[in-house]
Amino acid sequence: MADYSSREERRRAAQASNKKNSKKKKSKKSIVKRIILVVFLLGFAGLLGGGALFAYYAAQAPELNEEDFIDPIPSQVYAMNNDVIGTIGTEDRDLVKYEDIPPLVENAVLSIEDVRFYEHKGVDAIRLAGAVLANLKEGFGAEGASTLTQQVIKNSFFEKPEQTLERKAQEAWLAFQLERKYDKEEIFEMYVNKIYYSDGTYGIKTASEYYYDVDLSELQLHQAALLAGIPQLPNTYNPYNNPDLAKERRDTVLRQMQKNGKISEQEMQDAIARDIMDGVVDRSEESGLIRNNQASSEPRYAAFIDAVITELEDKDLNPFVDGLKIYTTLDPEAQTQVENVLNGDVIDFPADMNDEQIQAGITLLDTQSGEIRAIGGGRGYGEEGRREFNYAIDSKERSVGSAIKPLLDYAPAIEYLDWSTAEILDDERGFKYQDGGEPQNYDLQFKGEITMRESIYDSRNIPAIKTLNEVGHERGGEFLTGLGFDLTEPIYESSALGVATNTVGLAGAYAALGNNGVYNEPYMVTSVEFRDGSSIDFKSESHIAMQESTAYMITDMLKDVVKNYGTAPGANVPGIPLAAKSGTTNYTDKEKQENNIPDSGAPDSWMAGYTTQYTAAVWLGYPNRKKNYMLPEERRVTQQIFKEVMQEVSSNETPDDFKKPGNVVSVDIVTGSNPPVLASKSTPADKKTTELFISGTEPTIPSTEFEEPDSDLAAPTNLQQEYDEEASSITLTWDHEQDENDDRSVEFEVSVSIDGGESQIFKTKQNGLTIEQVDEGFIYTFNVVAIAGDERSDPASITVDMILREDDEDETPPDDLDEPGDDDEPGDDEPGDGEPGDGEPGDGEPGDDEPGDDEPGDDEPG
Repeated sequence: MADYSSREERRRAAQASNKKNSKKKKSKKSIVKRIILVVFLLGFAGLLGGGALFAYYAAQAPELNEEDFIDPIPSQVYAMNNDVIGTIGTEDRDLVKYEDIPPLVENAVLSIEDVRFYEHKGVDAIRLAGAVLANLKEGFGAEGASTLTQQVIKNSFFEKPEQTLERKAQEAWLAFQLERKYDKEEIFEMYVNKIYYSDGTYGIKTASEYYYDVDLSELQLHQAALLAGIPQLPNTYNPYNNPDLAKERRDTVLRQMQKNGKISEQEMQDAIARDIMDGVVDRSEESGLIRNNQASSEPRYAAFIDAVITELEDKDLNPFVDGLKIYTTLDPEAQTQVENVLNGDVIDFPADMNDEQIQAGITLLDTQSGEIRAIGGGRGYGEEGRREFNYAIDSKERSVGSAIKPLLDYAPAIEYLDWSTAEILDDERGFKYQDGGEPQNYDLQFKGEITMRESIYDSRNIPAIKTLNEVGHERGGEFLTGLGFDLTEPIYESSALGVATNTVGLAGAYAALGNNGVYNEPYMVTSVEFRDGSSIDFKSESHIAMQESTAYMITDMLKDVVKNYGTAPGANVPGIPLAAKSGTTNYTDKEKQENNIPDSGAPDSWMAGYTTQYTAAVWLGYPNRKKNYMLPEERRVTQQIFKEVMQEVSSNETPDDFKKPGNVVSVDIVTGSNPPVLASKSTPADKKTTELFISGTEPTIPSTEFEEPDSDLAAPTNLQQEYDEEASSITLTWDHEQDENDDRSVEFEVSVSIDGGESQIFKTKQNGLTIEQVDEGFIYTFNVVAIAGDERSDPASITVDMILREDDEDETPPDDLDEPGDDDEPGDDEPGDGEPGDGEPGDGEPGDDEPGDDEPGDDEPG
């Protein structure tokens, strides 16, 4: 504490302090006032600015037109060449007057859509405040605040889905205008007649008849609640598509009705207990009843347009919204060819079974882009003029059989394990699943050790299962997901032989093999243009699904499938580089017994394949798979369908062959070698095959199994001679070495010439020879040659110059030598024996032809 000298000094100090604190308090109050003023001014400016912005947006809104609230304007569908191929939304709606709408239906609709409908003037301030709070917490667009009146505006004027301030401002302004012009009952009538209920169905009266086959007045509580709930997400809450989600939505409506006092607790509980399909018209594949599409087109385009509708619905776009221009990937020529194959007389389809026609589905797409060029929805599709079951896109629960093997089993083995096409797999008898089941091959035979290539082109089951086990089920599933498969359950061992999808999904996956490993999600709609001129463009989702090397090696093996030794030669198109795979599904033993199906019967036949230009997938089967089946010869019809389609679309231009990437090498190996062994020059042609390897994994050491000896036979070496004066003989010796792999029998030819005269020939299998009766005074030349069959070696030579004695100078050289060991028998022709006929020099016999005898016939000079 400070020390003060007097009370007065203390008082003055206290006064000074109080003045100071007072200034601080005044300063703080002033700041608060200023902040409040600034906030007020900012808020006021915001109101002015917001009002100005609202006014600007409202001025841009379209004008109200009474016809727009009810009457539909057809949307147009365009092919890739921009020709119109059909329209959507052309059928009349069953309109209902407000006085004909039962209170039950009105209460259900308003409880879930706009509980304060009769209290607001187009915009619900309470609902708007709740939506603002939700949007502040979770982001703009988290919760909507649209009233029923605003929904009428949105469905009549704003086709393009948006969550923007401009759109909301315009909707609010037009809703306010609509409320001024029409009374509540008229607006409610507009809503229930305009709203979309999925399956090409507009208006609640039409929906009541479509889903329940009853008039609005006959609807039960649980049925009215379902219809009231569908419009929020029509395709999601469609009971035919998603019964579980439809039930959740219906029950939500019932709870809201009870909360708003429109029904009792007991009524709510009783309605919730009702099955969602209670009273719903059966429009399943087996029922014979069809689902609506409200699309008008030539029958040849109907299947494609129905698929377009489905694609737009999947994108949360309503294809039945008024006045749209929908641009697609359709190739009219290709679509016509597909329809001709399905409905013409080109294909001899299997006969009807149990009064049911066999059906087929086809998808043709561009290999490089994923754009769908044609859809074959079924035989006779579009003839009824309404939406039918589309066998190209709607059938998603049928397994593709062995067509899955390249995608799930073998491609991952190359991708992750660096397998070559020569990888050896044991197609063994007695192999069992982990759960004890014993799979079989289609021919009930087992080939033992075969290559991956043969496992594919002969569609062996045991090697496929073993390969998936080597890859790993989880990793195989991830690989398959990367090819567009929507797996609803884990991958099992049996998945190696089949996974379910439709022709679009299978074509998309196979196209990635032909597109260097790049997967493009198949699509049909390229853009949608709205009445206000705005548009949305679409492109395929694309990603690298595998390495180029994997795609190429699988493709190379799939080329063998359509060759004479493969399982699908009927699918081959001569002159076109083509890769493909067939697939067949089987019945269980129980199914065969219960439905009297023969062992050779099968429910589904598939064919999928591609060139560098087009990819096609084909399915064939009866709608009722339980009782109707195909025999082996009938299942080959998919090959014929595939061939006809691919042949026609490729008729104007031959597609390029598939290009081998730089990291793949072709190697000649010894057939069946495990691990692969490089073939040598001596490997016979029928003992070697060409296989593909990832660079760096190929064999480098040549095989010695079939190696032949060197083509040059080794010559004798170290040729020596030894003269035996007493015996008058010369003994020759030599060495000869053969290659260790040369097991040929070798003999030796010894030629002897005297003073350069004619040689005499001796043969021996020994490495030596004795020449007897050798006379001195002459020059002897010896040549030794090794002989093996027709092959002769180079000679080894030696010359012996006998020293002449003086008393021997007049002797003439002998022209014949004794064979080693002869005994001077008559006729030996030994020198000087003087026997007639010897032909020896000086014997004077005719015919000697010696120099100087001048006998006729000498033929000698002089």
